[in-house]
Amino acid sequence: MARVINTNSPGKRRNAQLRTIAEILRRLSQQREVSQESKDMAAALVYCLRAIAETVEESTRAWEKRGYWKKADDFQQKWWWASLEAQRIEKLVKEGDWSRLPETMIKLLPQVAHIQLNRMTRDPAAWRGAYAKLTEPGRG
Repeated sequence: MARVINTNSPGKRRNAQLRTIAEILRRLSQQREVSQESKDMAAALVYCLRAIAETVEESTRAWEKRGYWKKADDFQQKWWWASLEAQRIEKLVKEGDWSRLPETMIKLLPQVAHIQLNRMTRDPAAWRGAYAKLTEPGRG
């Protein structure tokens, strides 16, 4: 029986989310006013950050299962910012405090600074409707 190789590893998914965040930040920085698309992009940041936090948990569980406690703890500390920023941005979006959006974007920039964006590859459909989904009562 052949070995099954998972090509959709947590690292690959995490990198894809980071790229999406980088593209959203670039597009948001070009917005002059808060539009529906801006709100959707801000809400999409929450979902991307949550997805990153999930991949971190997945990786740390795998390492803890093998007894790599220190490695798992260090990795979790390295990525702790993702869940914190997700909560912060979610609060901002739900409260509609758009004046804090630029400050939040600046906090995220160092986390994606290593990503070079020669061209945008994400379709705006990736974040369309994210605001409505996040602010819908009972969801988010």
